[in-house]
Amino acid sequence: MPVRLGILSFVLGVGLLQWQADLPAMPLVFFLFPLFAGVIVCWSGQTHAVRFISRCLLLVFLLGCGYFWAAGKAYWRLADSLPENWEGRDVQITGFVSNIPLYTKRKAGFLFDVEHVITPHAHVPKRISLSWYNNKTGDDGRTALPVINPGERWQMTVRLKRPHSTANPHGFDYEKWALERNIRAVGYVREADDNMRLEAITGWSFYRIEQVRQHIQQRFDWILQDQPYAGVLKTLVTGDQRAISSDHWEIFTRTGTNHLMAISGLHISLVATLVYGLVFSLWRYSGFLPLHIPARRAAVMAGLGAALGYALLSGLAIPAQRAFIMLAVVAVAVWRNRMTSPSMVLAIALFVVVLFDPWAILSAGFWLSFGAVAIIMLVTVGRINTSGATARWTGWLRIQWAITFGLIPLLLALFQQLSIVSPFANAIAIPLISSIVVPLTLLSALPGLDFPLTLAHGVLSFVMEFLQWFSALSLSVWQQHTPPFWTIPTAIAGVVWLLLPGALGLGFLSGFPARWLGFLAILPLFLVLPDKPLEKALWLTVLDVGQGLAVVAQTHDHALLFDTGPSFGESDSGKRVIIPFLRGAGIRQLDTMVVSHADSDHSGGALSILDTVPVDTFFSSLDQMHTLAQSAQLATGRHIHCHTGQSWNWNGVLFEMLYPFPEIYQNPHRKTNPSSCVLRITTEYGSVLIPADIDRQSEQNLLAHLPQRLPSTVLIAPHHGSLTSSSSAFVRQVNPDVAIFTVGYRNRFGHPRPEVVTRYRVIGASLLRSDCNGAVSIRFEPHGVAISGWRQMRLRYWYQKIKACESSYAIPPQVAAAGVK
Repeated sequence: MPVRLGILSFVLGVGLLQWQADLPAMPLVFFLFPLFAGVIVCWSGQTHAVRFISRCLLLVFLLGCGYFWAAGKAYWRLADSLPENWEGRDVQITGFVSNIPLYTKRKAGFLFDVEHVITPHAHVPKRISLSWYNNKTGDDGRTALPVINPGERWQMTVRLKRPHSTANPHGFDYEKWALERNIRAVGYVREADDNMRLEAITGWSFYRIEQVRQHIQQRFDWILQDQPYAGVLKTLVTGDQRAISSDHWEIFTRTGTNHLMAISGLHISLVATLVYGLVFSLWRYSGFLPLHIPARRAAVMAGLGAALGYALLSGLAIPAQRAFIMLAVVAVAVWRNRMTSPSMVLAIALFVVVLFDPWAILSAGFWLSFGAVAIIMLVTVGRINTSGATARWTGWLRIQWAITFGLIPLLLALFQQLSIVSPFANAIAIPLISSIVVPLTLLSALPGLDFPLTLAHGVLSFVMEFLQWFSALSLSVWQQHTPPFWTIPTAIAGVVWLLLPGALGLGFLSGFPARWLGFLAILPLFLVLPDKPLEKALWLTVLDVGQGLAVVAQTHDHALLFDTGPSFGESDSGKRVIIPFLRGAGIRQLDTMVVSHADSDHSGGALSILDTVPVDTFFSSLDQMHTLAQSAQLATGRHIHCHTGQSWNWNGVLFEMLYPFPEIYQNPHRKTNPSSCVLRITTEYGSVLIPADIDRQSEQNLLAHLPQRLPSTVLIAPHHGSLTSSSSAFVRQVNPDVAIFTVGYRNRFGHPRPEVVTRYRVIGASLLRSDCNGAVSIRFEPHGVAISGWRQMRLRYWYQKIKACESSYAIPPQVAAAGVK
């Protein structure tokens, strides 16, 4: 049986485990022994049928090995968790800063390896993520952040919680990300007199590598003096992608050149090749050294050592791991004077990466890195190579087109977008960055060599001019919905069929027969569209944006967004949650966008959405001179104050603004929360009321003037369940079957307040929380109102278990039938 097939079976088992809602009982691993015994018994069979059965059993055995190996690693990692009863409590610890701190205006963020827990009876995981906020005053009277360096040993008092992710369709899963990086708790440093640096790093350890990386970054900052692309050059050496600004990442993404910013096979192979050539040239001219070790072997080992050093310096991301392992396999083969097929080299690299990091299979970098190398092998290995500069240039262009075309299924599945200008942008960027910028930048990492860095920045600036031009093109990026799962392997098969010998050359459709079938296999990626609500039906998604609000309403032909969630410093809910959801759901534009009021937990993502998604009509209670109102005016052509009496009908679904009253805008000193837009959406099958952050007085105004419009099937609890809202009279009048609290996990306000929760329980409402259930989907359709929570729909074993959520905030069964309120 081919070794490659066995490796793929093992990797498939590892991947199968990552789709599970719960980890398997480990005693089940003993079922592998009968399988292995069956392999042994059948292996020496005399007939082809028996040998075939033996090979099938071996594949199943290897699949099981991968499955239970990943399960064992998961059990081991999850065991080192922060107990729920120690969340939010002060704990004193000692340990080491384990990475380069990331400084912003407000805080320093860093990873911390816990050495000792001083607080009695407390348990803290071995690796945690901390933020240290500026709470000290410097000599100039300004607040100052502490100076923290990797490898330093500190004593500090911290307050922690378990990693918790917002959970949304097409969104980023922070809990998965944290599990892969073994971050088992997050928190911040508390102000305390005994927070102190105990010692700088002593002796050799991996922290030394982090210190070297930090020194290189600081030196580059000093040399370049705030040049615009200093962060890119720092990333090319140290692999710290946090150094690149979000604007530059946007350019790289739109031009399909972001792979150049990851330390991958291109960079590591370049370093290994340069060192190989230098050592080989010097070694073979020595009269003494070749007598002991042939020049080729010595050069290979030197190149491998250089690749290892560069990979360690870059932080050992998945592309760097894959590149180094492949080089190591080749180096061993050269040392032993044996040939190893490229596919075997790739398979061994795949096995080693997954063996040590079973969660690597969940990352986009894993699929794109191994996928790109597999495509290169498909279009180069076994082909007849012709000599000459023209032939080499044509071959290089063929590889670029093959990678661009071959990664389409993965890019659409992972990001719902791909760069159309990628082949052209890479044709300029790859030669200049790989052959000039990277070597000069690496030379500058050596002490005393400052001048190459200025040259590298000059060449990079020239490249960025082209990339910015490509990025600005209106058709530079194709964006679409998330394709159905079955279309992805179908498209991959189509890509392989198209790239088999005969493709991408002069005889594009020659070689293998019926190559047009490959195009047919790819088409479903684009043509199979997401489902839409029926006429008179409504699909409502209450997104999980933490402590904030964002609701998407879809009818058959229209879409509305109510509020845009909070901002998060340099990012916001628009970028992180709402735009990925809209794109993945196939919503290309918003017919109406409502920002209920100015508070940042409701308006934080609005600017990002206005910059990215076409918006036809914009409603809000903002002052006309508010920055967001001005931006909406530019983006949509008008800004409309929401007020009582506004209504419209989409596909048989009625949308009504119930509040505020028009005269409220005559008060220049009005408060934001009581001025919130209140929207009611009514269908034949049920209704939903979205009152944003109105207070008790606003509720009383509604009860006095529009009591008949308040009863609703579903209520988004006002002001996240705070004591300022949800008065008993209001709750009784609305009388919802379901009430949803949009709150952040362990938010500092204590929302929803227990007293408010009790009011809803008294009337018999089913209660849901965004931190417990994730994004809540509500479908008002002829058969009734169907409700689902994303955390329950896509349950994974790494999601933390919250006792209060499991007992009190379960998804209700179908809650309404046609004709209810």
